[in-house]
Amino acid sequence: MHPFRTHTCGALRKGDAGQSVRLSGWVHRKRDHGGVIFIDLRDHYGLTQIVVNPDQPFFAEAEKVRNESVITITGVVTGRTPETVNPNLPTGEIEVVAAEFLVESACDVLPFPVNQDLETAEDVRLAHRFLDLRREKMHRNILLRSAACAVARDQLTSRGFTEFHTPILTSSSPEGARDYLVPSRLYPGQFYALPQAPQQFKQLLMISGFDRYFQIAPCFRDEDSRADRSPGEFYQIDIEMSFITQDDLFHELELLMVRLFKELSNKRILADPFPRIPYREAMEKYGVDKPDLRFGLEIVDCTSVFAGCELKIFSGQAKSGGAVKVINAKGAAAQPRKFFDDAERWAKGEGAQGLAWVAFREGAMRGPIVKFLSEGEKAELTRVMGAEEGDALFFGAGKRPETNALMGKVRGYLGRQLGLIDPNDCAFCWIVDFPMFEWNEDEKKIDFSHNPFSMPQGGLEALETMDPLDVLAFQYDIVCNGVELSSGAIRNHRPDIMLKAFAIAGYDEHTVKSKFPALWRAFHYGAPPHGGIAPGLDRIVMLLADEPNLREVIAFPLNQKAQDLLMGAPGEVTKKQLDELSLRIVPPREPKQ
Repeated sequence: MHPFRTHTCGALRKGDAGQSVRLSGWVHRKRDHGGVIFIDLRDHYGLTQIVVNPDQPFFAEAEKVRNESVITITGVVTGRTPETVNPNLPTGEIEVVAAEFLVESACDVLPFPVNQDLETAEDVRLAHRFLDLRREKMHRNILLRSAACAVARDQLTSRGFTEFHTPILTSSSPEGARDYLVPSRLYPGQFYALPQAPQQFKQLLMISGFDRYFQIAPCFRDEDSRADRSPGEFYQIDIEMSFITQDDLFHELELLMVRLFKELSNKRILADPFPRIPYREAMEKYGVDKPDLRFGLEIVDCTSVFAGCELKIFSGQAKSGGAVKVINAKGAAAQPRKFFDDAERWAKGEGAQGLAWVAFREGAMRGPIVKFLSEGEKAELTRVMGAEEGDALFFGAGKRPETNALMGKVRGYLGRQLGLIDPNDCAFCWIVDFPMFEWNEDEKKIDFSHNPFSMPQGGLEALETMDPLDVLAFQYDIVCNGVELSSGAIRNHRPDIMLKAFAIAGYDEHTVKSKFPALWRAFHYGAPPHGGIAPGLDRIVMLLADEPNLREVIAFPLNQKAQDLLMGAPGEVTKKQLDELSLRIVPPREPKQ
């Protein structure tokens, strides 16, 4: 007999009754029923109930063993009586009566229970992640992540993609987030960088003639944490294709996403193929470039309605180039006054001065601002908004970008408060036609708005003849339920366009050649038209698992402060290590009083 197990804890069934078996695992739960001890033994595969009778010489040891201790038992499989069958367990029709009992590894007092899904402080969970991962939900999430990787590999391989592994030690890039730098021992004062993404390498692979690339790639960015972004490192399903149009790439990604969500969840995909929304339209209609399309509540521009309005905050914006935007919450007029007061209080918490509203009740328009509206303005507002009895309108006014952003938040708030969001729905979309450049107000200069390696729509002619802020790019985002899964682009593959685009953003020829030497050289030796995208694996699994936080689907994440509480990173290093790297620590400057 094998020294540890003949079966796993999820394998035994009623047909195995009478067999002598050996099982190993963790003590998941222990119960004492009238002198007989019942142990739920757990391993990676499931649970099996173990029975320890009081006449056994190891009974006292079984009494003392703590939850999460590792034990090995040998015994006989026995069918349970009908009234003791557990229909919730695959092994629920049997139990194993122990004849031998060995504690392989005893467990100390637990910092939190593993066999219950109780609220536990995140820092305690992360410091004991090896215990946290034993919990059923976390174990399931990590297996789901593995399954997502397997499905992605199978799908992409079946579609002619080849898996590659690109370097982890590379050069620093002047674009994007902060790099993690790695000092070189052999070249004092010089540094490698951990890749923010395999961007240049995958483009070089296309130029090398490989045609279709993919990689489940680790990426490293020194940036602040958010619920949908992990500090330090993350993984993405990195994809690149040659001789394609934007439509070709969209088709491949839609095939991949639909398969992932159909095979690994019970969610309903609302539209396939995915709708496409130009960036500027998304900002005007949803207030954000990652809209949640599981519900309506589109934002409507009513600026022209209020050009002569007595309400100065409306008419002032209409005359000064600002905007008045309105959302029709169908049926919300029936809500109590507290609903409207709470909405206004919430909006003020988001930085708004207030949140004006009107309600259509009992055949009339009612609300605090109605007295400032003329009959003509009421009629036009009703027409433009398609308002009916029972509807409520919510207003935002101010500079257009700020108003759009505010009303985007209002839209999400109303969707949640009115119960319009079905968590079982998946609403994918593509955001397309991003601006190539944007104005950097802090530095008073034009910057790339998205990806500096993108092909501008109109090519070199557009860069030479158009206002840079009017140039659109072949750039796109894939969004699901208000979460941006990835950005991507059809790449620029010509050195003359590369020089011109970077020049507009303030980078001279020397900088382009020195910072991107490989791409610069490669573009001179026959580069195919190509494009790609890199959906975030962590975000995909977060949606599949219905988790609000990325750390719930990553085995060993950093905390919100970019610390590894389990391994103690970042940490200090020895003077010898610093000397080998020709480095010294400069204490941080004291803040000025």
